[in-house]
Amino acid sequence: MTAILKLNPVLDDKSIETLAQQIAAYPEKRELLLRTLLGEQACRQLGLMPIPDGFRVSVVIPVYNERQWVRELVRRVQETPVPKEIILVDDCSTDGTRDILKDLEQEGCKVVYQDRNQGKGAALRTGFQHATGDVIIVQDADLEYDPAEYPKLLQPILEGKADVVFGSRFIGEQHRVLYYWHSICNWILTTSSNMFTNLNLTDMETCYKVFRREVLTGMTLKSDRFGFEPEFTAKIAKNKKLRIFEVPISYSGRTYEEGKKIGLKDAFQAMWCIVRYWAAD
Repeated sequence: MTAILKLNPVLDDKSIETLAQQIAAYPEKRELLLRTLLGEQACRQLGLMPIPDGFRVSVVIPVYNERQWVRELVRRVQETPVPKEIILVDDCSTDGTRDILKDLEQEGCKVVYQDRNQGKGAALRTGFQHATGDVIIVQDADLEYDPAEYPKLLQPILEGKADVVFGSRFIGEQHRVLYYWHSICNWILTTSSNMFTNLNLTDMETCYKVFRREVLTGMTLKSDRFGFEPEFTAKIAKNKKLRIFEVPISYSGRTYEEGKKIGLKDAFQAMWCIVRYWAAD
């Protein structure tokens, strides 16, 4: 590696391009180069950190009628610089998504096909059963959430500070401007959840929930639809040994015309789940 980095003292455009090509041939050395160039503190702020030997992430993706987005989403997940397995759970799609998933299965993704439509929570339960990684990341099958942010989501766990990480859309990153009442509804649900769990989350309803696989030990998840979010939050809050962090994430929400599925009915269901899973398992 040292030999290939013997550069001309004058770094012209061609020399820089050559260096980039050489580094691309040694991906395991990229982090070392960046740490040398940027310094430890800057790398930490960017979410750049060493990955322990043998470490692997399970990315669990519930899928329902996402023919337009799922192939590109999986491509972006595959490009993230962390060792991973990709688990796609098709919730009985009817729009041709299954044909795309069969192709992705041939490319090395794990694909599980539900025999009937049950909802996001049910699909996640199935995906969790197939997860073998050290850490699980929940990923929606559209492009609202950016897989490029996996490193900073994983950082508190890899640094030994957290067992569970929530990616918050509301603490400082860029986001697409969309529905005002959705943001109010998110605030109401998060605040209500916090009142029952005594957590101080800013975004309970976020898709990005990242956690050590052992967090699921002894946890029985029951919600079939979007009630997964408050149920999971309530149950980790009851385990006082778990360390919970939030990190800022970007958000590129979509409209109902673009395929958004969650609605007012799900908001009422989430409120019910907040109370139900606080009161009893």
